Amino acid sequence: FPSTSSPTIPFSTPTLGSSSPLSTPSISTSPSSVSTTPSEVTTSGTTPTKSFTTTSGTTSIPFTNPGESWWPCNCTMAVCVENNTVQLFPVICEPPPKPTCANGLAPVPVLDDDQCCWHWECDCYCTGWGDPHYMTFDGLYYSYQGNCTYVLVEEINKTVDNFGVYIDNYHCDARDVVSCPRTLIVRHETQEVRIATVKPNTLQVEVTVNKQTVALPYKKFGVSIYESGINRVVEIPELKMNVSYNGLSFSIRMPYSLFGNNTQGQCGTCNNNTADDCRLPNGNIAENCETMADHWQVIFQQSSGCHAVVNPDRFYAACVFDSCALPSLDLECSSLQIYAAICADQNVCIDWRSHTNGVCSYECPKHKEYRACGPSKEITCKSSQQNETAVKQVEGCFCPNGTMLYDSGVDVCVNTCGCVGLDMIPREFGERFTADCQDCICLEGGSGIICEPHKCPSQNKRSCNGNGFYEVNEVNPEDSCCPIVTCKCNTSLCTTEPPKCTLGFEVYSHIPSDQCCPVYECVFVDKCQNCFCTNEVNISTQLNVISCEHVPCDTYCEPGYERQSVKGECCGKCVQTKCIIHASHSSNLILSPGEFVKDPYDNCTIYSCTSLHNQLISSTSEITCPAFNAEKSGWCDTCISLNMAFLHIIPNFSQSSISNFTLSYVHWLLAQSNVAFLHLNRYSIEANSLEHSCSCCREAKTSTREVELKCPSGRSIQHKYVYVESCSCQDTHCNIPQSSEYPEYQTVSFLLFGEVLETRCCSYGSTVIQ
Repeated sequence: FPSTSSPTIPFSTPTLGSSSPLSTPSISTSPSSVSTTPSEVTTSGTTPTKSFTTTSGTTSIPFTNPGESWWPCNCTMAVCVENNTVQLFPVICEPPPKPTCANGLAPVPVLDDDQCCWHWECDCYCTGWGDPHYMTFDGLYYSYQGNCTYVLVEEINKTVDNFGVYIDNYHCDARDVVSCPRTLIVRHETQEVRIATVKPNTLQVEVTVNKQTVALPYKKFGVSIYESGINRVVEIPELKMNVSYNGLSFSIRMPYSLFGNNTQGQCGTCNNNTADDCRLPNGNIAENCETMADHWQVIFQQSSGCHAVVNPDRFYAACVFDSCALPSLDLECSSLQIYAAICADQNVCIDWRSHTNGVCSYECPKHKEYRACGPSKEITCKSSQQNETAVKQVEGCFCPNGTMLYDSGVDVCVNTCGCVGLDMIPREFGERFTADCQDCICLEGGSGIICEPHKCPSQNKRSCNGNGFYEVNEVNPEDSCCPIVTCKCNTSLCTTEPPKCTLGFEVYSHIPSDQCCPVYECVFVDKCQNCFCTNEVNISTQLNVISCEHVPCDTYCEPGYERQSVKGECCGKCVQTKCIIHASHSSNLILSPGEFVKDPYDNCTIYSCTSLHNQLISSTSEITCPAFNAEKSGWCDTCISLNMAFLHIIPNFSQSSISNFTLSYVHWLLAQSNVAFLHLNRYSIEANSLEHSCSCCREAKTSTREVELKCPSGRSIQHKYVYVESCSCQDTHCNIPQSSEYPEYQTVSFLLFGEVLETRCCSYGSTVIQ
């Protein structure tokens, strides 16, 4: 290749058969062009490439020596050969053989580093259950009845900051030495997740993060916690791992690509080989995993800086015992504390509490700060300045840097030495202040603070001699030492009794603005009037005149109702006095008692209103007409009743012509037609006038009957009425005024049974409903 710049090479498109060797494309360069002879290429894990096509164009080739290679594109390797020739090798992947995982799980496919081919891997999967039983990452089973907190998995070579999974077991059966899981702990960088069993041997658990209870789902700082069925799952996506726990069992799954051959703890080493699963913390392999599990107790880091001065073995043994026997009391802190105190006495400072992840933390008052090593006798404003290097170091709470303790008996940190009074507030020299209702000043020398009683300004006292008033001392918001004297009202202290008023008057009371007790007076009372006291004064009584107005009333009543006076009410009430009938076509009729009226849209319907025992009763009567047949008469069709005899007397008949037409004949004819009523007008030649005859259907036999009537108000009354048992026709002589029109006509009117006809019968001018 030229040494001045990278050549630009156009690639040609080679054509390869499925069994032909890989052809090296001819490459033309400037200033010269070189072609090469195709050659067969085979690589490990690949097959001869099939023919392929590349897009025409140019590409830059880096400076390389013969035999060097690079990847110009995905899954294609370029190799520099001699004579400025580049060979391209597309990677063709052969499916790798499927392995058998020692833990019994199915292997998972994982991409190679070149992101072209893939291979099989066995995930790291560890689980524990029961009292308890363990299955290591590689599938080795063992049981261990520990009573402490143990390492399940940590990295051998640390690649993740503060990473590990731990289990806290306890002896859950007093009759037998068996263990149960109590808490699963997952640490990752700045977070510590604890899934604790709420009730022994149940699925009730509680989740905390850095000792704070959290609600699920929870996601923060690369850690995700959620519920999955009966399990609580802690997932770390960055590490492609998840840990599940339900109070009775746990499981840990991690990818082999990130943790293969780099795990240790009670879950063993993840490498698909059970031979090294019982690995000890020092790297040796124990004879069995029950022995190995004992060595993975969680202990705090020991301070090796003091080991040469104080032997830690006895304190370490005591710490392990306390932690396992009484894990919930944090008694292991006492072993570490006494060891650190002995080291401090030997002038070796150990800041051990910062290494306990908050288990052995110590809280100081807000005005002080914790120090693992501080002076045994703190310098104060009252003590002489000492050489701090001659003072032994102790653990405790001390004043922050830049401040000092005021005095050994006064726990106050001050910036400058002045005065501190009973209120424990530091004061500077010359500062004036009020404390305990005394005016004080801070002076240098002597007793320091000089006080005298606080002087209150004079105030105008109100007289509380009025009836019902009493004195009260209230806190002055501007000066709490000088209360304000005020007068308060208590009506229970009033002595004035209300007067007894005459008939028609009632006691009226009111409290004037400058008084405590009420003032009484008798006022005229009318519930139907609104009365008020005016400014006008009655000359004779010297009392204010009372003005009254009638209570405003609503005078409107619905149709059919009238407003009537009611005892005890000012405005009365609307009382129904007429019947309200809902007629056809949505029309309403208002009828007075005893009134009859026809429907405005139907002459065959009659409405009536009756008052019975102060109860309005409305009734509706309908006239039903018989059917009619059409019959031809002249030029027009007429309707003839099916059950009615029709008589039509032609005018100007001679006397002989109607001799056969007698009243008895008409009665017979009507009887045949079931007619109930007959009205006959017959012209008489002799009398030269009309003869009138009426025959009515009347009751022949009656009886008195009694019924119970239900009223709208809910009460019932007994009512007697006349019941018609049988009827008969009786002749009646009527005097009906003659008509001057058409004297030659003779007319007959009659009524079928069941019909209603308005007619004049017997006494002229009376209306009868038959």
